[in-house]
Amino acid sequence: MNWAFLQGILSGVNKYSTALGRIWLSVVFIFRVLVYVVAAEEVWDDEQKHFVCNTRQPGCPNVCYDEFFPVSHVRLWALQLILVTCPSLLVVMHVAYRQERERKYRLKHGPNARSLYDNPNKKRGGLWWTYLLSLVFKAAVDAGFLYVFHCLYRDYDMPRVVSCSEEPCPHTVDCYISRPTEKKVFTYFMVATAVICILLNLSEVTYLVGKRCLESLSPRRERSRHQAHLPETCPPYALSQEEQPQDGDSDLMKARMTMVDAGGYP
Repeated sequence: MNWAFLQGILSGVNKYSTALGRIWLSVVFIFRVLVYVVAAEEVWDDEQKHFVCNTRQPGCPNVCYDEFFPVSHVRLWALQLILVTCPSLLVVMHVAYRQERERKYRLKHGPNARSLYDNPNKKRGGLWWTYLLSLVFKAAVDAGFLYVFHCLYRDYDMPRVVSCSEEPCPHTVDCYISRPTEKKVFTYFMVATAVICILLNLSEVTYLVGKRCLESLSPRRERSRHQAHLPETCPPYALSQEEQPQDGDSDLMKARMTMVDAGGYP
């Protein structure tokens, strides 16, 4: 599998990520992808070959192996890593869509035209929602795979000996797993890193939602603070009841001004 392709995808999302998102990216590639490629595949490479049962009955070791290991650990981890990184591809596609829309707009209205987005390099509008949903999806995928592992392999354990009585075994036989302690250590390590990634995703979701709520509430606070500091006196153009001229005096003044403009005398 070409893991460099996934690395290129996630690196493109890195500039739109928060500090928690960059930590998540480091954990995924250093503690999950690299450990999977370098060590985990080698540990589980001979899992069925060295699964030995104390019987010579043809087909019995294969049936017992399928009973206790319905899905390989490494294949489940590979599927998990692929699904976890897919939401980042959606963010990259959304960014590419915005860039293409901006390019067509400038071709139509000229290079000096105003940008379609106020902050092209920041998460705003639909890109913010895409990024937020990608975080939720990644946390849900990791949590789902942890549940699947727990159901398939109780408590993520790797026993040394398992008993099997499936057909065509003639009787209950004991089967021995190769390197069980090493496989258990790697299993616990991958589970722990998945839990850390879930916590990082949920923390980033909390941070983004809290920051957006504070940004929406700050203009309201500014308006209320501005209204609280307004002067209680009336505007200078507002006349008090005592300063307003009476109706008769007002009509007399209008008549005198008209006679002056006509050249007469009062």
